[in-house]
Amino acid sequence: MHKGDPISMSVIRRLPRYYRFLSELQQNGTVRISSRELAQRMGLTASQIRQDLNCFGGFGQQGYGYLVNHLYREIGTILGLNHIYPTILIGAGNLGRAVATHMAFEQRGFELTAIFDHSKRIIGHKIRHMVVQDIATLTAYCQTHSPQVAVLCLPKDSVQELAETLYDNGLRFFWNFSHYDLAMKFEDVIVENVHLSDSLMTLCYRITNAPEKE
Repeated sequence: MHKGDPISMSVIRRLPRYYRFLSELQQNGTVRISSRELAQRMGLTASQIRQDLNCFGGFGQQGYGYLVNHLYREIGTILGLNHIYPTILIGAGNLGRAVATHMAFEQRGFELTAIFDHSKRIIGHKIRHMVVQDIATLTAYCQTHSPQVAVLCLPKDSVQELAETLYDNGLRFFWNFSHYDLAMKFEDVIVENVHLSDSLMTLCYRITNAPEKE
């Protein structure tokens, strides 16, 4: 790969795995690790790890391996985790509540600043330290606080109705748990789609096609 060439998404999607495994190594007190040892832990090949890290300049020394703390910090910087992007969550039902409660946004480069819903049963309830706000106040909130990222925990039809409002209020970055394809409607948005049902069906395929053990 030549300097300036775009990094493939397959490489980028492996970076959080490296970050997670390196965090575990840190907690276990591991100071240094070779690409071969890291590959064994992650189920990859040593050459794959070296190729991935070389996309960003490489961080090891031949015959010495990688300093775990240094590589952990460098990958965190590559991922942009030193930024704090103000984020809102829309849809405080079971899924939205779970995401808001259990996801460590602040350790992943985001600050969850507000939660919205349309249900009178949910508006006014507290999730984390935040009171769920009425979705009718979304435009006013955006104009005052200028959030950059929206987490969408809504059904497809609800997002479709809301998309124009979000876009018109400057939202361009989305973590999308719905099945609505925002990128098809707005070419300049960045969306990370999370399809839990796709993951479950993939598991079903793998179970169905697993080799039988005698």
